[in-house]
Amino acid sequence: MNKENAVEFLLKKVKDKNATVGIIGLGYVGLPLIKEFHRAGFNVTGFDIDQQKVAMLNNGESYIKHIPSESIKDFIKDGRFNATTIFSNLKDMDCIIICVPTPLNEHREPDLSYVFDTTRTIAKYLRKWQLVVLESTTYPGTTDQDMKMILEETGLKAGEDFYLAFSPEREDPVRKDFTTHTIPKVVGGYTGNCLKAAKALYDCVVVKTVPVSSTKAAEAAKLLENIYRAVNIALVNELKILFDKMGIDIWEVIEAAKTKPFGFEAFYPGPGLGGHCIPIDPFYLTWKAREYDFSTRFIELAGEINTSMPYYVVEKAGRLLNEMGKSLKGAKIIVLGVAYKKDVDDQRESPSLKIIQLLKKLGAYVSYNDPCVPVCEGHRHYPDINMKSVELTEEALKGADMALLATDHTSYDYAFIERHAQCILDTRNAFRKNKINSRKVYRA
Repeated sequence: MNKENAVEFLLKKVKDKNATVGIIGLGYVGLPLIKEFHRAGFNVTGFDIDQQKVAMLNNGESYIKHIPSESIKDFIKDGRFNATTIFSNLKDMDCIIICVPTPLNEHREPDLSYVFDTTRTIAKYLRKWQLVVLESTTYPGTTDQDMKMILEETGLKAGEDFYLAFSPEREDPVRKDFTTHTIPKVVGGYTGNCLKAAKALYDCVVVKTVPVSSTKAAEAAKLLENIYRAVNIALVNELKILFDKMGIDIWEVIEAAKTKPFGFEAFYPGPGLGGHCIPIDPFYLTWKAREYDFSTRFIELAGEINTSMPYYVVEKAGRLLNEMGKSLKGAKIIVLGVAYKKDVDDQRESPSLKIIQLLKKLGAYVSYNDPCVPVCEGHRHYPDINMKSVELTEEALKGADMALLATDHTSYDYAFIERHAQCILDTRNAFRKNKINSRKVYRA
């Protein structure tokens, strides 16, 4: 079979939903993607090294809050889905999608070990006419240089013997207005046939695909999306600190500014950045830029401001306690929320973790409550944090010198918290949003 006949053969299998799809990484990106491919009628296999995740999925159980177990049970019923730790089954897949973590190491440099280890595993079982797509956020050049080199060590050539593409994930958990299915999908291929194959696959599961000229362009598009947010959040975070010194309410200022019908988009301050994208992705481009002898000063400054916000919150907590005649050392503080955003169970890069660590180092006695996160442990950069959520009772609030709201879950009874807490430090403007104005509540 020549390469033109081969790509047409794969395209027909995709169109007829006869192509087998393997998704590596069954987390916050991989699991929603499995849901969409299953909904579209494909046979899907989920691959993961975590035996517990695999066992739960095959038993119809979910471990992600916003994906109910009922939807997992639907996967199992018709026999078109299974999860496995046996990676030799990759040889049976027509399309392989990589959804593994791309964190930063302790020096805030890209850690692509998960991507490259996964690529080496795929290479062991790579066969002709397979499509391999990376969805994990990374620097431009990862797909068509680093991954390509590893895969071509098999003797197969990208664009001729197999197809290689990048299509960045755009997940935003618990959104009601957009889902994996309705968010447009950027797709870049190593060659024209690579793009054709990847676009055909995603056309089956999303409402719109956005083809771009290369994998590098697709990788850069994802970085731009998150750098745009990181820089603008850094701006309002810096203004929050300045306006606090000037006696100006940043939240009031934003509400006034956003009444302008053009030329302004509202971003909001907080205790720091969290999640798997915005705190991390800008540093991927900063690191790659050094290869071109270029300094990304704007991005680095935004990173400095955003990573400093937990320090600002802890400093504000210390000042408030001091005004009440108390010391931060020995103070009892209950942190409300350790998830990185409201109504999710995801703690990755959560600023709450840094805040807890700083408070403990300064001698405070720290507990936390989070209705979405019963246990807080196992974080690579915070190995010393091993805690369980305490019940948010009248006694717990009254017994604390300060309640520090870090995550504004909608399930919180803000009136109850205000009624029983001695002092509240609100980093999300949540109490005023809930029409609670009280002398007990201070904003940070």
